[in-house]
Amino acid sequence: MKVVILAGGLGTRISEESHLKPKPMITIGEQPILWHIMKYYSHFGFHDFVICCGYKGYAIKEYFADYYLHCSDVTFDFSKKNKMVVHENIAEPWRVTLVDTGWYAQTGARIKRIQKYIGDEAFMLTYGDGVGNIDLELLLKTHRNIGTAATLTAIQPRSRFGVLELDSAEERIIDFREKREGDGGWVNGGFMVMEPEVFQYLGDDDNCVLEKIPLETMAKEGKLGIYKHSGYWQCMDTQRDRYFLETHWNNGSAPWKVW
Repeated sequence: MKVVILAGGLGTRISEESHLKPKPMITIGEQPILWHIMKYYSHFGFHDFVICCGYKGYAIKEYFADYYLHCSDVTFDFSKKNKMVVHENIAEPWRVTLVDTGWYAQTGARIKRIQKYIGDEAFMLTYGDGVGNIDLELLLKTHRNIGTAATLTAIQPRSRFGVLELDSAEERIIDFREKREGDGGWVNGGFMVMEPEVFQYLGDDDNCVLEKIPLETMAKEGKLGIYKHSGYWQCMDTQRDRYFLETHWNNGSAPWKVW
C-alpha cells in the first residue's frame, strides 16, 4: 500500500525556517521531519511513498538524490578522476516518488494530481508536518471494518493555554489549570486511509481543499470513518512546536521513534 505525504505547503506560520526550505524539510534532530514520518510508516511495513511537492520542492528532490551523502561516510578522491566512495551505505527499503503538484495548490488538488501514481488501490495519506505513535495496523483494520471511502485519525490536542474557572459573578478566578488532553473535541490529526473512490470528490483546481467540501461531503454521505487515537500526537506548526519535538528527540523520549 502506498503512503501519500502532503509536503507542498508554504509553511507561513514557521517562516523563520520555511523561507529557506519547505516545512517538511525542517529538521528534528539532524533529519527532516519528513524523514521521521517515513521511518515511522516504514516500521509498520509501508515502504512505498508518493510525496506531493510544491513550494521549494527541489529541496526535497535534492535530499533524496543525495540521501547516501546525508547518511553515510564518504571519501572523495580527486586524484583519481574525482572518484567518490560511499562507506557503509545506509539503505532504506523505500521507493519514493516525488511529484510536483504546484506551489500554490491546496491539499485536495495535490492529492488529485497524484492519482495516476496510485491507480485503483487504497492508500495511506498524511501531512508532512506531524508525528505520533498511531497504531497504523489498527488504523488500517478499523478502516476496513468500517468500510468507508476514507478514515481519518482523530486526536484531542492539548491546549497551549491555561483554563480559567470563574465564580458565579464572573469577577474572580477560582481555579486555574492547564487544559488536559481530552478536554476538547476530536480533530483531524492526519494519518488517513483512503479508497480510490475519494478521487471522485476532488478537483484539479488549485483551490480544492481536502478538508472542506470533499471531506464534508463524504461525512454527510456516511463515507467518512474515524479512528480515535488517545496517544501521542504533535504537529510542527511553529518554532515552539519544533523546539518541543526536538527536546523529545534529543532526550531520547520521542514517542514516535519506534524503529
